[in-house]
Amino acid sequence: MASSEGMCPEHSPTAETPAEQEAVPAKFVFPPVRDQRVPGYARWLLLFFGLGLFVLLGTAAWLKPDPYGLGLGTHEQLGLPPCGFREYFGIRCPSCGMTTSWSYLVRGQVLSALASNTGGTLLGVLALLAAPWMVISALRGKWFLGIPSEPLVLSALGAFVVVTLADWLVRLLW
Repeated sequence: MASSEGMCPEHSPTAETPAEQEAVPAKFVFPPVRDQRVPGYARWLLLFFGLGLFVLLGTAAWLKPDPYGLGLGTHEQLGLPPCGFREYFGIRCPSCGMTTSWSYLVRGQVLSALASNTGGTLLGVLALLAAPWMVISALRGKWFLGIPSEPLVLSALGAFVVVTLADWLVRLLW
């Protein structure tokens, strides 16, 4: 039998076939999280959405919470109509009281915020955490305190939906 020396790699006995090459899973090696740079387009998006959250939080601070003493209706100060769901069905919708909860939350009145809308309060807390994180990450060009993982983002979204619907059902039943 002839030696494999001098043979081109394609014809050597140890060369992998294309099928064998595809069967091997690719290995991804990431640098440490604190050293990862934010791509240029993502920096602009982070800055845009982070500043947008700060505007929403600032608007909540500007509004007078609970003008009717019902735990809702704060959004009407922005020229928006009353909740159509509430007017049509006579009951609060899942998002009734969210603007009020944000308005209380930015004033540090957490119990009043929770009483207005628990899901809105959770969303407000997420906004209070996400806004500075987004802006700092955008300005630094590096992820501040790490990259958000998909499970973390999905868990936060899921928690918001579950808490909002649970709060709504409690209000309907009690």
